[in-house]
Amino acid sequence: MPSRTDRSSPSPPRIAVLADSDTRWKWGALTAHRLAPGAGLDGLLLRGRATPTGRQLAEVGVRAETLREVTAAEFVGSADRTRYDIVVLACVGGAVQAVLHGLAHAWGAGPVRPVVVTGYVGVVYEKLADGLLLRHGADLVLANSPDDADRFRAVYEGAGASADSVTEWALPFLGDPDETRANTEKSGDGSDASAEPRPFTVVFAAQPSVPERREDRAYLLRRAAQHARLHPGRDVLIKLRSKPGEHTTHIEELPYQKLAGRLPGGLPPNCRLVYGHMGEVLARTDLLVTVSSTAALESLHRGVPTVILTDLGIREALGNHHFLGSGCLASWDQLDAGLLPEPDPLWSARQGVAAAGPYAHGTAFAAARRRVTELVARPALPPLAPYYTAATAPGYLPAVLARHGLDPTGRPLPGRSRGTGEPSALRRAVREAARGAYRHGVQRVAPVIRRLGEL
Repeated sequence: MPSRTDRSSPSPPRIAVLADSDTRWKWGALTAHRLAPGAGLDGLLLRGRATPTGRQLAEVGVRAETLREVTAAEFVGSADRTRYDIVVLACVGGAVQAVLHGLAHAWGAGPVRPVVVTGYVGVVYEKLADGLLLRHGADLVLANSPDDADRFRAVYEGAGASADSVTEWALPFLGDPDETRANTEKSGDGSDASAEPRPFTVVFAAQPSVPERREDRAYLLRRAAQHARLHPGRDVLIKLRSKPGEHTTHIEELPYQKLAGRLPGGLPPNCRLVYGHMGEVLARTDLLVTVSSTAALESLHRGVPTVILTDLGIREALGNHHFLGSGCLASWDQLDAGLLPEPDPLWSARQGVAAAGPYAHGTAFAAARRRVTELVARPALPPLAPYYTAATAPGYLPAVLARHGLDPTGRPLPGRSRGTGEPSALRRAVREAARGAYRHGVQRVAPVIRRLGEL
């Protein structure tokens, strides 16, 4: 892929990834590598409540040549139209919209600018229209499956917006099916499974915000422990996304770590909490259980039996309605009785999971790569043009932009665009203290206030 400024140069392209959480950094960085293998990568972490910690970044395992924190206004204020070939916006919809307007203002109608790419980190089961229209204006809006591509185009066309940006893609962390299936034949320490038998391993993939109620989360934890007691020859792992005090894409007000400490009788010896890279955990998994986590798609892609729990109902609020027709819906009672469900192959294909034929995962990245290469090679690109403007959403857009330090035209508000470089030790300490106070309020104070309000 040629450089933006010198297309005869043999140097690899450069990509900037702006991300606002650990999972979105993982998606954005892996997307960059999939779009342009060998490209130089600069990481920019959007400063906020979910800015990943060093431990979370290390767990993701994706490296960048440079990595620093910025605000949206700082990112926009320092935007250089010639520094990068591609900019990947791996953020929540409102942040993407703000940056799109900010970049549109900063770059204007100049012919040379980076190709702007955005998308979703996983299963899209809520705020479909809201999230998509906030992402409109990027050159590519990546759809993680054929089914998502159809839904995305329907939303844009239904709103009278261009759907040309929608490009079929696949979740970049799924990997090659042959490679991932081979990995599942190995034990967790990397040794070949034939060297020494290991226990049948059940992994419950917990989610930070689903379900929300303490009673529901305690129920799921209790059932995982019960499954371990009923099957003493099995290992039951409760895979957690973050440690107490850390945040991910979603706020976790009731960490399973705390609930486990209050579980009557505690966890049995063959049931424990685990962290780590999901791919490494799945490499030793024989059954994946979750409510609606994107980990289910990664598990199915590896050929691991996968269950989407119905114990709390099949409801939009839980996100498990997305898996209707998958063949994976089941309850803990059925799992206790030995059920290992078989996924529906057509549903899996439509979701871009370990598919063959026209939806084969091996070709899933090709269309986006071709399109990005073609756009980078153009002598000029049109100005960024989001669907939301002062004319189409005058009562909505200004507030979205203001939350990220931009005025209604996309210009950084006074004093908000000045980058400060690497913060001093004192500033880092103050920032971490502020985040700690926020997380304490979210995880401890807010639930108490809600309980008092219910009395």
